[in-house]
Amino acid sequence: MIGIVALQGNREVARFELAHGADPATELATRGWSGEPVSAVRDSPEDLTITYAVRASHATVAPSAVVPHDEDVTDEDLAKVVPYQRIAAYAVVRSSRGILVTELSARTNAAGLWNLPGGGLDPGEQPSDAVVREVHEETGQHVTDVTLLTVMTRHWVGRAPSGRVEDFHAVRLFHTATCPEPTDPVVLDVGGSTSAARWVHETELASVTLASSVPDALAAAGVPVR
Repeated sequence: MIGIVALQGNREVARFELAHGADPATELATRGWSGEPVSAVRDSPEDLTITYAVRASHATVAPSAVVPHDEDVTDEDLAKVVPYQRIAAYAVVRSSRGILVTELSARTNAAGLWNLPGGGLDPGEQPSDAVVREVHEETGQHVTDVTLLTVMTRHWVGRAPSGRVEDFHAVRLFHTATCPEPTDPVVLDVGGSTSAARWVHETELASVTLASSVPDALAAAGVPVR
């Protein structure tokens, strides 16, 4: 379960469970609030609470009633679709050598695109700990100063690499982190979702074919892709 807590100053003004497929910012807007996430903490092996610092908002936002699906999904597939929610933590990792990026492997549906290092949370694992672990597994780098940056969600129906058709709710917790002693990246978790890793200077990011969520995460960190 993902719980959303909204604080205006020190006062709690909203608390709700995030429904499958829902986006926290949109749900806050429907309740008259806008703001930024300030923490994401595991309360139990299965539960996560995301806290937002909010301010009153008069914007009117309606949750989308249409769930997109991959073109190869048939009506027969839709009749037996399996709901699946994945909470993952990623990081915009900075160092003297640039921004750390990872290439998605053939085990994913976006092979060849470059992503930010990160991945799914283990049961009971705190998001910040997941960032440290995933960055090391995917690149061999050690990071510090892990701080929550933004939360992005995506909801669609598609076919997983296993062939199973899923009603997929991706909840992505993006962080910033620092690598004080960068080295040549090495993928330690061979055979996983990462096939390669490298440092890229901020001025060269425009020449890299990035996964869809990466430009927004970089912009949130003050690294616009030109």
